[in-house]
Amino acid sequence: MIREAQKLDCPRMLELIHELALYEKAPDEVTVTLEEFIDAGFGEKPVWKAFVAEIEGKVEGFALFYIRYSTWKGCRLYLEDFIVTEKMRGRGIGKLLFERTIQEAKEKGYKGMVWQVLDWNEPAINFYRKYEAYLENGWLNASLSSQQIQKF
Repeated sequence: MIREAQKLDCPRMLELIHELALYEKAPDEVTVTLEEFIDAGFGEKPVWKAFVAEIEGKVEGFALFYIRYSTWKGCRLYLEDFIVTEKMRGRGIGKLLFERTIQEAKEKGYKGMVWQVLDWNEPAINFYRKYEAYLENGWLNASLSSQQIQKF
């Protein structure tokens, strides 16, 4: 069953985030606390929304997104994280989650949907190619950590 995420799903979603970080070879990069995660999704000023895949009462995947504004394109849905547990991959769950997210972008009239994929993640790249997704070259990701911001 694909449904909108609820506050009670957050602990399980955070478990899956840690699983994704391990898969992406960055297990120490997840620093968000459960309280921060819950507040960002269900607090006074929520900044993200998600769809979860629930199988036999357990969340086995999710697509978490938010809206970003492009000065060139307008409002676009940004797919921040998209994961299906390793044991549930290959069963069409990812397809259902991804297509529900595409439907959200369509229903809301957004000017597109964007996300990132690691260049070594061939299974994900092949999945996105089935949707004729455009995979950009030439862009580098940039960021400042909270510590760097505090030093400013």
